[in-house]
Amino acid sequence: MEPSQPIPLLLLLILLFFPSIIISSSSPPLPQTPSPSPKTSPSSSKPSPSPKPSPSSKPSSPSPTSSPLPSPKASTSPSSPSSSSSSSSPLDPKQLRALESLNIPTSKNPCSPTPLHNTTTCDNSKPFRHIISLRLSNCSSYVSLSSTALKSLSPTLQTLHLLNCPHRISGVSLSHLSNLTDLSLSNVQIKASGPYVILAHMNKLKTLTISNANLTGFLPKHVHSNLTHIDLSGNQLKGSIPPSITMLDSLETLNLSSNGFKGEIPSSIGDLISLKNLSLASNSFSGSIPDSISAIPELIHMDLSSNKLNGTIPKFISEMKSLKYLNLANNNFRGVVPFNSSFMKRLQVIKVGGNSDLCYNHTILSSKLKLGIAPCDKYGMPMSPPPSKDSSSSEDDRSDDDYDDDDDTSHKKGHHHGPNKVVLGVAIALSSIVFLIVFLILCSKCCR
Repeated sequence: MEPSQPIPLLLLLILLFFPSIIISSSSPPLPQTPSPSPKTSPSSSKPSPSPKPSPSSKPSSPSPTSSPLPSPKASTSPSSPSSSSSSSSPLDPKQLRALESLNIPTSKNPCSPTPLHNTTTCDNSKPFRHIISLRLSNCSSYVSLSSTALKSLSPTLQTLHLLNCPHRISGVSLSHLSNLTDLSLSNVQIKASGPYVILAHMNKLKTLTISNANLTGFLPKHVHSNLTHIDLSGNQLKGSIPPSITMLDSLETLNLSSNGFKGEIPSSIGDLISLKNLSLASNSFSGSIPDSISAIPELIHMDLSSNKLNGTIPKFISEMKSLKYLNLANNNFRGVVPFNSSFMKRLQVIKVGGNSDLCYNHTILSSKLKLGIAPCDKYGMPMSPPPSKDSSSSEDDRSDDDYDDDDDTSHKKGHHHGPNKVVLGVAIALSSIVFLIVFLILCSKCCR
């Protein structure tokens, strides 16, 4: 009888551990634990880039390709003769004193090509070098842009960029910079009676940006023909667009947005045959869109929003093949939008909302475009439901979708919890049967 006793004990151990094995193998929380996946992903991402570029970079030297800007500067500085001339030729003492008077943090050699001193760029003239470019951004209150300092830099200065500089500059001091080809002043307070005071002597200027500078007055009647870029946005300019602006054959960008201009858009604006970006938004322009705009072949960006333009939207706009951005919102346009689906697909951005008398042909254009205007009735008038109802219905649709998502998630949760309960019930039933069998075996052994 003694050798037969270990068998029920062994069977008892197997039967006791069997339910726990079933529960552990059938438990669903194991695949729900996302902890190992993020651990493996960074670990796999860390070794994969590190060994691959490091051996390749050593023999094949891809360092100049990975960082092309600093590498040629570093390579040319020791070998090129310009670096030796820069080391031998110091900055003009007069211009050095001008820089020091501006309270700009510079080193003993402001013409140093290192990135730490990229506010100034100098030429390679001898015996003294001269500043040809000055770029300042986020100036401190200690920077003083005096007229005497700018006058000292004027003979050679070609580029002047000032961004977020609190010190006020007079238009007269800027007018001394007659050799400038690139002038950019953004978020800088300028004291001048008009742009003409600044631009009067800048015959070589090609790029002009004076934005958010509280500049007042009118556009000049005479503008130099070299200009390719004009940005006078965010000021307090007024009046109309003079013919001098529309005579600039090389002009590619004209941004007069956020000012106080009024009157009609001149028909001569079609003479700007090189224009690519036109922004007259947030002014008080009135009248209709001139047909001459169709003569601008490479116009990509046209923003005429937030004005008082009226009439119908001309059909020729849909024939402008280069146009990618069109904003006619918040005007007084009326009638039917004359655009077809092929033109709408070609555009990247279109905005026509905020025109209460404007509607679209729902048989040609889909309501999924969300133009912000109502569809037309059979008389070509906006239907009675305003766009707000469409937006509310779309919000209702979104809320219904949210409810459906909630139902789906609750379904999924129930689906996950259902098998768990079944497995637990089966495990408990099996364990109770096992204990019953063990109890009966032990009782039979004791009875013997």
